[in-house]
Amino acid sequence: MEGKSRFGRVVLALLAGFTLFCAGWYLSRTSFPEPYQVITTRRPAEEAAALPEREEGARPDSLLPGETIDMNTADVYDLQRLPGIGEKRARDIVAYREENGPFQTLDELTNVSGIGPVILENLREYVTTGSE
Repeated sequence: MEGKSRFGRVVLALLAGFTLFCAGWYLSRTSFPEPYQVITTRRPAEEAAALPEREEGARPDSLLPGETIDMNTADVYDLQRLPGIGEKRARDIVAYREENGPFQTLDELTNVSGIGPVILENLREYVTTGSE
């Protein structure tokens, strides 16, 4: 650093220190990412009761991951969310259940009009009878 003035050496030292500080700060922020923090609050019972009821369109149109539907308690809407079950088959399932009582096993679904062995096999992972 010969030939540099004292002021020039101070400026270079400050510049080098600032560069090292910025590099260290950047590396520390990228090396250890902070976990996401989720904060939830529970509404008081009076406030929750005052909320308007959700519309039919607010319910999901398909099954959520890992969700199963109990064939003995599901309404027509929930049955329609199952793969291969439309409005007609859903109404037929509810009608059969009302006439013959709750399903004891999933195999009884083949007694419902329009449900055969193929549809039954496609439904097995998504439905339960509550007794199985």
